[in-house]
Amino acid sequence: MTFIEILIKLRRIVRSINLESKRVDKELGVSIPQLLCLQFLAEQDEFRTNASKLKAFLNLNASTITGIISRLEKKNLVVKLPKTIDKRITLISLTAKGMELIQNAPITFQQKLSEKLQALPPEKIKTIMEGIDLLTELMEFDEIDASPIITSEELL
Repeated sequence: MTFIEILIKLRRIVRSINLESKRVDKELGVSIPQLLCLQFLAEQDEFRTNASKLKAFLNLNASTITGIISRLEKKNLVVKLPKTIDKRITLISLTAKGMELIQNAPITFQQKLSEKLQALPPEKIKTIMEGIDLLTELMEFDEIDASPIITSEELL
């Protein structure tokens, strides 16, 4: 395999993720990070959490999480609620409209890939992780904020 073939395969991966991001945005009206946020909320007790838990789950910086929450709030998919014990803490809660969106959402590329990865034996997962770690190191991506999903905005 030549170096060009590696670059072509990487380009195919990036292109597939970009197309998936556009498809989800067009069909659902939300970005993939927004959809992941809604899905995370759907799995939480009482369908709510705080911004720091969302930040940790999505592996994004605080300002990006704030933007995601604001856009979801404008679409009436989440609401911000003061925590009953400590009013300084705001909880983000999934609305009925947000739950309906999740329930009607098509299966995403990421979900399909996750299922396939989970079916692999641990040694294959280790090999994949080592290869991705090496590529990340070679591409000098260590300093870049890492979301679990690449959005179309990030590719521009």
